[in-house]
Amino acid sequence: MSNPIPQRSDYRHFQPIITRWHDNDVYGHVNNVTYYSFFDTAVNTYLIEVGGLDIHDGDVVGFVVSSACDYFASIAFPERIEIGLRVGKMGSSSVQYELAVFKAGEADACAAGRFVQVFVDRASNQPVAIPVGLREALERLVVL
Repeated sequence: MSNPIPQRSDYRHFQPIITRWHDNDVYGHVNNVTYYSFFDTAVNTYLIEVGGLDIHDGDVVGFVVSSACDYFASIAFPERIEIGLRVGKMGSSSVQYELAVFKAGEADACAAGRFVQVFVDRASNQPVAIPVGLREALERLVVL
């Protein structure tokens, strides 16, 4: 494997998640598409709870414009997992999140992904500067 397996110590924030019965596929493990849901949940929970993002009535929303995931080990229901979150790059209107899925208490990631989110005006869908509260919350997650 050319890429080393990400470690828990590489991430700034963790979102606990419990896998659900319907996350498993016919092969008996969590289906690959579900990892993207875990990533989205971790990021949006952080943005809402720490950054003050108002997903229902706010003027600004975030659109995912790019995503990818690499898999190292499988997980299955029932499993307690933690999604590690950090920010790799941040521009004026966009941010690249770097995420990893860890079994609770384990150091090695089962999967690692990334996605780019662009913040846009809800009414026009045009990019806008990341609002101050969100930017401050995101800056806490930046890795150098």
